[in-house]
Order: sequence, then C-alpha cells, then structure tokens
Amino acid sequence: MQGTEVTPNTPAWIRIVDAQDPRIRQFTGLTDVALRAVQEPAEGVFVAEGEKVVRRALEAGFAPLAVLASDKWLRLLDAEGLLSAAVPRYAAPEDLLKAITGYTVHRGVLVLMRRQPLPALSVVLRHARRLVLLEGLKEHTNVGAIMRCAAAFGVDAVITSPDCADPLYRRSVKVSMGTVFQVPWTTSTDWEATMNTVTDVGFTLAALTPDPDASDLRTWAESAPERVALVLGTEGPGLIESTLQRCSVRLRIPMSGGVDSLNVAAAAAVALYALQPTP
Repeated sequence: MQGTEVTPNTPAWIRIVDAQDPRIRQFTGLTDVALRAVQEPAEGVFVAEGEKVVRRALEAGFAPLAVLASDKWLRLLDAEGLLSAAVPRYAAPEDLLKAITGYTVHRGVLVLMRRQPLPALSVVLRHARRLVLLEGLKEHTNVGAIMRCAAAFGVDAVITSPDCADPLYRRSVKVSMGTVFQVPWTTSTDWEATMNTVTDVGFTLAALTPDPDASDLRTWAESAPERVALVLGTEGPGLIESTLQRCSVRLRIPMSGGVDSLNVAAAAAVALYALQPTP
C-alpha cells in the first residue's frame, strides 16, 4: 500500500510514513475527546499508552488489536514476547507519532485494545465492602486519578453514572497508571435505580460535600459501618440534589487557610484513606 513499507529484517513491522494511512485510523486524533468518547465505546476499543499501562492491560486479559510505536518500543515488546505475531505492528518515528496522535507520545508505545463486557451491578456488589460512585464527572484525568486512589485504598468496585467520563478513555487510563484494569468497575444505565440497589443490599450511601453542616469525615470514619459507598460529584456543581437526598450521611473534609474545597480527585484520596476498611 502506498505510504508504507516493511522494515528490513523485521517482517512483522509495518513502517508508517504517512499520518493519514487508513490502517492507523483508530490511533489518529487521540486528543479529540468529544469524538473518541463516542467512537471508541461504539467500536468496542480503547487505547493503552506506555509500557506499564500496556503490561497491566495485557495481564488483565485485554486483547491487543494493533500496536503503534517507535522502533525502540517495538523491539522491547518483541524481545519479551508480550504480543502474538498476529498483532499488527506499526512503526513510526517520534515526530510522525506526534502528527498521528496530536501530542508527544513520551512513552513511545500505543496499543489498541478490545474492550471487555462490563460486569453486572450484582457482580461488583457481591463481596464488596467499599464502593465509589462517580456522578457526572467530566474530566477524564479526575476519573483516572480516582481509579488509582481506589486501587491504593482498598476500594472493591467503582460505579460510574451514565454521563460520567469514560474510565477507558486514553487520559483516564494513563493517569490511573493502568489501575483501571485492577479495580472492578461498571457503568450504570439508570443512576437512581443503581443507588437504590446499592442501598438495598446494605451499603450506606455517603456523599462527600464541602457543606459546612456535613459531618466531619474523620469523626464519622472512626465508627463507619461495614459497607460504605462514597458518592462523588463533578467539580463545581457537585452532587445533584436528588442524589444528596438519597445519601444517608453527608461528609466533609475539615479545612483551614480559607480553603473550602479540594479537587475531586484530591478529596477522594483523603476520604478513601480515612475510610479504608479494617483488614
């Protein structure tokens, strides 16, 4: 095909010399959030970036569909036998990778992966003691950071609202450092019904809010119930009123210095640390 050539002595590699090559269509325009947030789930794919993230995705059983990387990273992947010979390998220099993706690919390797079916709500609730519910978060970096906090502080599952940013969007996956493949998660199709189900199986819905009338997180955490679902809302507006009404407790992080709130990911880290279940 015009615009490509097979790299000498590496017949499994296809050298990309044209950023518009149709075979790498699913790697192009990775910074276009609005387009890819619709396109990738519809096509059942996502993009993993960086060695550690790719390794964790493979360890979690996600199937690689294609690789776009610099020569250095392709050599590493091939030397370690991380990918089967059937996976197409597209090689490109750093400047062309930037032209293809729309940003500098610092870690040099992108792998197109097949999404897996999300687990049913009943599955993620079955043996859980700590949950995180994410309502309407728009920033993919916040979702990724919260996934990393969830992994660090013993959260058993994360549930996202229908309008929440995609945990498998490139930025979410990258910021999570691949922990999105470790923490069980699913997306609700009916947010109100999901919260009702979570409550019905014995979880205490705890809303995190800067409301000065809310309970002190530190004090409440000392005698927290066995099963807690921490509910987090988007930056600015926070949780919607109907969600707050469903929560049996509202928690605040005590602050000083004239600061009234934290970034949602930072607040999640503080709250999840305080609410870690006892061994």
